[in-house]
Amino acid sequence: MELLARLMEAYGVSGNEEHVRDIIRKEISPYVDKTYVDKSGNLICIRKGKSPKVMLAAHMDEIGLMVKNVDEHGRISFSNVGQIEPVSLLGQMVKIHTEKGHLYGVVTMKKISDGESVNEVPSMKDMFIDTGLNGKQLVSKGVEIGDYLNIVQDMQTLGSDKMICGKGLDDRIGCYTLIELAKRLKKTKNELYFVFTVQEEIGLYGAKTSAYEISPDWAMAIDVMPSSDGNGEPSIGPGRGPILTMKDASMISSKPLNKHIIAVAKGNKIPLQFDVTDFGTTDALNISLSRSGVPVTAMGVTVRNIHSAIGIAHTDDISNLIKLLEALLKNPPVMK
Repeated sequence: MELLARLMEAYGVSGNEEHVRDIIRKEISPYVDKTYVDKSGNLICIRKGKSPKVMLAAHMDEIGLMVKNVDEHGRISFSNVGQIEPVSLLGQMVKIHTEKGHLYGVVTMKKISDGESVNEVPSMKDMFIDTGLNGKQLVSKGVEIGDYLNIVQDMQTLGSDKMICGKGLDDRIGCYTLIELAKRLKKTKNELYFVFTVQEEIGLYGAKTSAYEISPDWAMAIDVMPSSDGNGEPSIGPGRGPILTMKDASMISSKPLNKHIIAVAKGNKIPLQFDVTDFGTTDALNISLSRSGVPVTAMGVTVRNIHSAIGIAHTDDISNLIKLLEALLKNPPVMK
């Protein structure tokens, strides 16, 4: 899964998705009829076909950090970009992108830096980034307020070669899925829009603007969802198949569309999990509210440690998600 590794290891915190977008555009261009970048920064890739128009969206951006202040001692305070669990940041290496280049630092806090015990759960305001430089040296290196801080993680396999971990699983898995889907689909009945959106993690903004422009007849957000198998009890988790979101905190997905997806999964003997949650939402929300409304649902795979510095997923879920979407688009629903 070399392509997935490249996508995960690319840097693309919300509002800074250019590196990820360049990789995707190069990979998908031979398999679509047209690609362009809209004013918001979304990458839109079109496979021509007959009506209805179908929009498949995956977001390019990832959670990360931004420089908030640099003091005279060189301690860099930061703000989170997107929802990220603070405790997962301690000890992580970050890459600081400046106009003059880049440098590395480590997320720490005073007690850890001084070798003292930490007896309480720290908040983000307790943390800072140590680069080994003082304030003046950081200024000379070009570090400024507003610079992006990316978590540094390579994709790795765990005890099983099918269990992968790394940063950016949310939502480079979705991006990888759409690229592979475009490669597999030789012919399609519908006109397809593979849309790689920006700034999902801070407000679903790219989905809102791209859906308005495309005005699809029906759509899907391809994203990742949190696992709930941490206590070992039966629940949704990696290795049990792709996941279909019936409801999240802000959206109830299209019942007819879900019904058709379930039938396609059963007909092709593809395992499928179902997600009903009170937390979070996806690009599907803003797509569903575009213009006069769009029938939409969300599909993806489950990820452990979601919205932390490093997540865990199962490659069989990704493969089965691609198979299911391929079968679905060869036998698309008729949406009234």
